[in-house]
Amino acid sequence: MFPTVSCPICLQPVLEENINKHLDSSCSVHVEPQGESSSRPKNTAPKKLALIFSKTRDKHTSTLANGPLVPPSMTQDTPTTSKKRKIEVSSLSSKRFKGTPSDFQSAVPLAERLRPQCLDEFFGQKHLTGPESLLMSMLDSGIIGSLILWGPPGCGKTTLSRLLARHVDCNFRELSATSSGTNDVRAVLEEAKATLSLAGRKTILFLDEIHRFSKAQQDVFLPCIERGQIQMIGATTENPSFRLTGALLSRCRVLVLERLTNDDIRGIITSAVERVLASVPREQSESQRVASPPVGTEPMISQSSLSRRPQSQSSQAPISCDGPFLPYAQLTDRVISSIVSLSTGDARTALSLLELVLTSKPDRDEHTLLASLRQSVSASYDRVGESHYDMISALHKSIRGSHGSAAMYWLARMLTVGEDPLYIARRLVVCASEDIGLADTHALPLAMAALQACQVIGMPECRINLAHCVGYLSEAPKCTRAYEAYNRAEVAAKLDPTIPVPVAVRNAPTALMKELGYSEGYNYNPSFRHPVHNDYLPTEFRSEKFLKEVGDLSDKDWNEQELLRWEQEGNGGRLWEGRSSAQHRR
Repeated sequence: MFPTVSCPICLQPVLEENINKHLDSSCSVHVEPQGESSSRPKNTAPKKLALIFSKTRDKHTSTLANGPLVPPSMTQDTPTTSKKRKIEVSSLSSKRFKGTPSDFQSAVPLAERLRPQCLDEFFGQKHLTGPESLLMSMLDSGIIGSLILWGPPGCGKTTLSRLLARHVDCNFRELSATSSGTNDVRAVLEEAKATLSLAGRKTILFLDEIHRFSKAQQDVFLPCIERGQIQMIGATTENPSFRLTGALLSRCRVLVLERLTNDDIRGIITSAVERVLASVPREQSESQRVASPPVGTEPMISQSSLSRRPQSQSSQAPISCDGPFLPYAQLTDRVISSIVSLSTGDARTALSLLELVLTSKPDRDEHTLLASLRQSVSASYDRVGESHYDMISALHKSIRGSHGSAAMYWLARMLTVGEDPLYIARRLVVCASEDIGLADTHALPLAMAALQACQVIGMPECRINLAHCVGYLSEAPKCTRAYEAYNRAEVAAKLDPTIPVPVAVRNAPTALMKELGYSEGYNYNPSFRHPVHNDYLPTEFRSEKFLKEVGDLSDKDWNEQELLRWEQEGNGGRLWEGRSSAQHRR
């Protein structure tokens, strides 16, 4: 028999001696039929092939249809692997595929089964998928380059990357930084280079959670991206400016994905229910349709095969349980609205909640069902992520704007999700000097007392101390004279750090220094019954006023439009009492 190998491009069996011709023909000829065998002259030795055509590569090869790439570390035996471990892995592998395809299909979450199969089925992100967007223009040219998709969980990063790869007809490999290392990445990069040189076919590597790679690991991608040997799409929920290296960012385009709107989530739910109902025969009697059809029996086909409304209509169409969704009596308008609200723009969360509703009993009480849905959703808050800094910024700005109600809300938001009270207290100490400052000298001692109270008492009681401090700082008068004075002085100090101290204000602890003129001409202020003059500043800055006088508004802006807006929305339509005096000083 002629020995065959698996083509690294199309995965079809090909005779060893025909593999090069097969690749040159773009995988169109010399495919060996399954089960067909032929005789080979006995004196003909098999030709040596490159490792890329070895049969062992089958365990690493993955296509878009078969799902993400399995890291080599999950399939290859390393020298450190013990015999016992090999036996366990072999045992697991033999047990893993005993189920039927329907068993595997029913085990897949609803969110994974209902992933869009084309860009027309993709909900949200109109600034990226719209006909006039830059991304669509790049798709039309057939080259998308390397991208970083930055957005919150469940906004469509993974789905969009798969659809982009399918649209440009490239090999697609998928890794996750949570379970893969540099060895797995290098294996994909070598395969991509070989595929590009042999068949001229490009490879897109999708790397999920790319921010989990260290800076040294991120450098692995640089040479291949630089030479165009691979197109990488990285997905991250963290700010790329903080978590990715500058060298990698300079070689990639950063695309920001927004949180999905309520209309987008409603459209996704509508499409999901329609697809589930597509598996239910319409000619069932009313008695048979009382029970909900099982979830997980819907065919895993493209949504485009269903007769559904265009996306622009379905995303805003109201859902009614009296129409085609009658088999799911528990799926009321109120339940749909609750799912939309609880998902907070996360499509994965919305579909998971929908799956819980569809698998519940049709006669289940609506109030009990809604309570169960609320309990199944946890607050999304990362104490080291971007929301951590966004909320503390909102608290600080609310205090600065003297909006006590907003400040209390953001304080409660952070404490209820487990924020460290000491972190909040330290920020309040900064706020007391930065924003209240010289206007109320009691603010800083109170903030320090709140910090000490948090250290001594702890949660949950110290929340009262923090609320006390937040309320006081919000209602206290504001003054940034000291804060702004230091900023101006810092700019001047950095202009020339070598400017000498004036002789009159120098320290003169020894007789030699006095003989050199140190402190000569200095007037000791307490010795006089009247003000005296000293040269405190260097000659270059003697005319500067770093600390402005009380009431000096010379560097402040006047925005009549913003003042009118505050009078209407923040002052109940009443005129600001300081309007006349402030206008007089302009």
